[in-house]
Amino acid sequence: MSDNSPNGAKPGAIYVDADACPVKAEVYKVAERHGLAVHVVSNGGVTVPRDPRVKLVVVGEGLDVADDWIAERAGPGDIVVTADIPLASRCVKAGASALAPNGRAFTPDSIGLTLATRNLMTDLREAGQITGGPRPFSARDRSAFLSALHETIVRLKKGG
Repeated sequence: MSDNSPNGAKPGAIYVDADACPVKAEVYKVAERHGLAVHVVSNGGVTVPRDPRVKLVVVGEGLDVADDWIAERAGPGDIVVTADIPLASRCVKAGASALAPNGRAFTPDSIGLTLATRNLMTDLREAGQITGGPRPFSARDRSAFLSALHETIVRLKKGG
């Protein structure tokens, strides 16, 4: 976790929930531009660029091991990139900024409803009421993510 306080937190590090993240290359590019450290957390099989600011963290196998590693470290000033809504909730509660790979920001105001909706959809899928998964990741999603990541870093640099 960064040593910044919640009020006026400056950008700390970016934590990437990497196993199914489609925007790792974009994270590296933006982090390099802003001089931020990146922790790429995975159960294995992920490669990272040769950059001293990019650290690959390989965690053990098991449910939520990568999520736990990130949630235990992310805090004010840090940015977490994840599609995992429960992980995003934990990080937002700890004061971190959280972004989905499609650029959607998880905020203290939105995370409760987002988590409830996720739980409802899980229940409906398990009951066979909903079949199929999310829509495919698109170029528009990638562009929205790049914009959201840049805006989040700029906001944090300004102390917000």
